[in-house]
Amino acid sequence: MIVVPAIDVRDGRCVRLLQGDYAREVRYEADPAATAAAYARAGAHLVHMVDLDAARDGGRKNADVLAAMAAAARAEGAEVQVGGGLRSPDAVQAVLDAGASFAVVGTLAAERPDALPDLVARFGPRVVLGLDARDGVVAVRGWEASAGVTALDLGRRARAAGVERAVYTNVAHDGTLQGPDVEGGRRLQEETGLLVTLSGGVGDLAHVRAAARAGLFACIVGRALLEGRFTLEAALAAAQEA
Repeated sequence: MIVVPAIDVRDGRCVRLLQGDYAREVRYEADPAATAAAYARAGAHLVHMVDLDAARDGGRKNADVLAAMAAAARAEGAEVQVGGGLRSPDAVQAVLDAGASFAVVGTLAAERPDALPDLVARFGPRVVLGLDARDGVVAVRGWEASAGVTALDLGRRARAAGVERAVYTNVAHDGTLQGPDVEGGRRLQEETGLLVTLSGGVGDLAHVRAAARAGLFACIVGRALLEGRFTLEAALAAAQEA
């Protein structure tokens, strides 16, 4: 299982939201680009970046910050995956042109699933499905609205359209450090055929091992690394031990 460190950005700074609530934000002093580079040097093959401002309003005011983060990570040998507010093919193209290897589409996929075949035809495996769910139903637009479709149904449709990977987040777990929704991720991977990256809630190494034992493709770790609960090196080792 791949361990993927995550950096969420709002107003150009590293932050974390509790359960996707913009009113419950924790800010960190860490420099976004320096953090991305440090994760790559520590052994990350892929760094996950989320533009929280864009996720909410579709804007791109953090574009320069994300480009700097991508350049810093790539200079140290890591690939970059970017999500947040990618609601058009041109927006996807922009983040790929800025150095991302993969672009995560959530709202676009949920609100316009008919667009997925064209996205795959244009960008191939670089398109990753973002499945953020609250009570099993996909949440969109910065998790502030419901798409009215279940994660499983959208996952199946995306796989049929040729999408290969998905990032799955149970919103209730995100930022809590109480553990990710391992069972939900496992079921999603088994029932859709997508390679699932589990996100949201990892707080200790036992959570990393549980995701690895479930056979998931990857597991994202965010807040726990920023707060020094364990190192990335320890998380990579835990994934291999499981």
